Amino acid sequence: MKTIEIVAPKHIAQVYAGALWSARKRAALVKKLNKVCYVRPEVRLDGAEIAAYSKVCGFTADHAVPLLYPQLLTFPLIMEFFASEHCPWPAMGTVHLANRVVQHKKLNPEDVLRVEMRTGQLLAHDKGQVFTLEFAMLRDGDLVWEGTMTALRTGVKAPVGAGYTSALQSDQPLSCQTTFSAGANIGRRYGLVSGDMNPIHISAPSARLFGFRQAIAHGLWTTARAMAALLPRQALERAELVVEFKTPLYLPGRPSLWSTHQVKGPHPHNTLFEVRNAKGDKPHLRAQLAFALAA
Repeated sequence: MKTIEIVAPKHIAQVYAGALWSARKRAALVKKLNKVCYVRPEVRLDGAEIAAYSKVCGFTADHAVPLLYPQLLTFPLIMEFFASEHCPWPAMGTVHLANRVVQHKKLNPEDVLRVEMRTGQLLAHDKGQVFTLEFAMLRDGDLVWEGTMTALRTGVKAPVGAGYTSALQSDQPLSCQTTFSAGANIGRRYGLVSGDMNPIHISAPSARLFGFRQAIAHGLWTTARAMAALLPRQALERAELVVEFKTPLYLPGRPSLWSTHQVKGPHPHNTLFEVRNAKGDKPHLRAQLAFALAA
């Protein structure tokens, strides 16, 4: 496997220049992804950046390092991959389907992590080619956090791999817990914190260029905002999250949070939840969160 080390991530302007350049690629049939690993050898969990993320997502200082915050550290690696010869498809127009995250040990502000991203597997979808990217974060050589991002490249005919299926199959009834605000500017606010300034999230005019009638919320912001409402005000020792994105959350919006508690699972707390529209009849995302609180 080829390893590419990224010591200093590119400026955001360079990142999106690379994304625009990747638009010259054409959705193509590939048998497998090139085996490549992108690495940021030393990344410090910056307390000020965590605080800014927590504020925009609804967490408090008591939550310490929120479960999905480390995902932000992978963004420069994802964009490097999309702009490279190793990715056969353009960045723009790739659909974010799902994420899986596992936290093995409590994370703390100022921890120094090694951040790795590897190309994963190909899966067949009726709308195109699904592919995965695998993440790992190590502290002093110990694996403390890992994840998988699942994405869809539409328009690929005769995709390869096993059929893509949902990991969240449950008919358990959910009840509405609360509603929360997704303001017209939340895409810009979260984009400034996360680095993901995709035009579909920034404004209605820029979103219309890509076929959306309004700007849409980042799926990972929506997930984090829901978890901020569900979780106790306490840091997590261990956790596992699986989330699947269903329909766009148009901005501004007033989504509703639905959940139920389950008893099965490796952790003391196990919650199935959905973020739906204000009426509660259309899911924006579906997720399962299992966790153990830090002492």
